[in-house]
Amino acid sequence: MSEITINPNTVVGVSYQLKLSNGELADEATSEQPLLFIHGIGQTLPDFDSKLSGLSIGDNFEFTLTAEQGYGEHNSNYVVDLEKQIFEGPDVPEDLLTVGNMLPMQDQEGNPLDGKVLEVGDATVKMDFNHPLAGESLNFTGTVLSIREATPEELSHGHVHGEGGVQH
Repeated sequence: MSEITINPNTVVGVSYQLKLSNGELADEATSEQPLLFIHGIGQTLPDFDSKLSGLSIGDNFEFTLTAEQGYGEHNSNYVVDLEKQIFEGPDVPEDLLTVGNMLPMQDQEGNPLDGKVLEVGDATVKMDFNHPLAGESLNFTGTVLSIREATPEELSHGHVHGEGGVQH
């Protein structure tokens, strides 16, 4: 029996650390709480997937994704001033408009997106709708912990089931 490797439609479990260029730890998954995903169906960044392709259980990895390969360059068009009145109302928490807060919002088509409060003025709120890691190089180090074939149900649902995944 040949050793299973990471290929499309395999469920992969990895532990990793994601550090930014300045050395700041931006994210991590431990061996106790690994990142579980179905390889090759768009659950992770495409270049993250490609860097893991062909690896086996126990393999270590270390690679850097450029901003372009990650979440793109910071786009000044995604920094906008919104009317402050859209954040007012009886059900709105008083501390909502705090600089640095990430707010769940929707675009004109109703698609969800998160915006970061940059500045609160008398009549407007400056929001940044860039991904928080836009413009950053992403430095990954980690270990492949598990690999198995995805079930037909997981593939049709588009996510991992069972321990560490979605429970139905």
